[in-house]
Amino acid sequence: MPTENKNKLIFTLLIVAVTFLFFTNISLGSVTIPYQDIFNGLIGKSMQKESWEIILYNFRLPKAVTAILVGVGLSTCGLLMQTLFRNPLAGPYVLGLSSGASLGVALIILSSGLLPVSIAHYFLSGYGLIIASGLGSFLVFMAVILVANKIKDTMSILIVGLMFSSFTSAIVSILSYFSTAEQLQKYTFWAMGSISNLAWKDIIILTFLVFFGLLLTLFVLKPLNALLLGERYAKSIGINFSKTKYFIIIATSFLAGSITALVGPIAFIGLAVPHISKLIFKTSNHFILFGSTLLIGALVMLICDTIAQLPGNDITLPINAITSIFGAPIVIWLLLRKRKIQL
Repeated sequence: MPTENKNKLIFTLLIVAVTFLFFTNISLGSVTIPYQDIFNGLIGKSMQKESWEIILYNFRLPKAVTAILVGVGLSTCGLLMQTLFRNPLAGPYVLGLSSGASLGVALIILSSGLLPVSIAHYFLSGYGLIIASGLGSFLVFMAVILVANKIKDTMSILIVGLMFSSFTSAIVSILSYFSTAEQLQKYTFWAMGSISNLAWKDIIILTFLVFFGLLLTLFVLKPLNALLLGERYAKSIGINFSKTKYFIIIATSFLAGSITALVGPIAFIGLAVPHISKLIFKTSNHFILFGSTLLIGALVMLICDTIAQLPGNDITLPINAITSIFGAPIVIWLLLRKRKIQL
């Protein structure tokens, strides 16, 4: 079978798989909803039970849409970072954005006893943690942009991002040491990640931010292909490397920063999915990898969330734990299979 036809077939199968998993994710849980009723609910028809409509519109559908947005956004970040740094182990949080978000949340939760009661109450309720997380990510983003403006070497930017992560982790550790058990528990729950707490207005904001990041990514797909052969080659064929680098950093910051602010840090999706995409399509062409990464990212997140909600039980496992259990073996298997992961 010609490569082009094979790719079309795989893309079709992925679209079908994402659609099936989307309905399955909505169907399964402590209460099982038949597929036909889900379809009727989505097109505006009445469902057999009124309680199913409440579950569908207020809980299951928002969670499934959030899972798709998170999978799409983080997977794209991973693809961008792995190509920019030419490092197969680079992920969406390599710039330190997650650490910045964690520091912002930690400062609010773990040091709430030191803040005035009115301020602490505001930040610990409603959008307080989201604002704190977003500000933390934004400050790290601005620091990375300043560093990128001063340092031309991409590997140095990677090292600076890792240093930001170490620095913020150290501060969080110090805050944790002086915190109460209740504060530590609340911070731990945030760090586990959750895609089930977003209202529709939050999802609309997340959708806008994710699509803006994806739009920026579309502008750098051709330069990304050139970067695979090195910075010098990219410059030799007329690619503005400095502009491309800023586009990639800004797109990653919008995607990873907004997702972390709204749902918490989600591990391994951004690291594992680009490798799965390259393994399936056997190509390094970013025009193909971009689309496939979107679909596989959505598919993997839907699978992880379906497992996390333990169909038929009232228990919901932390999504971060499931993505780590799912992603870590894949990366190890790839290393063992190929010995050296290539971009």
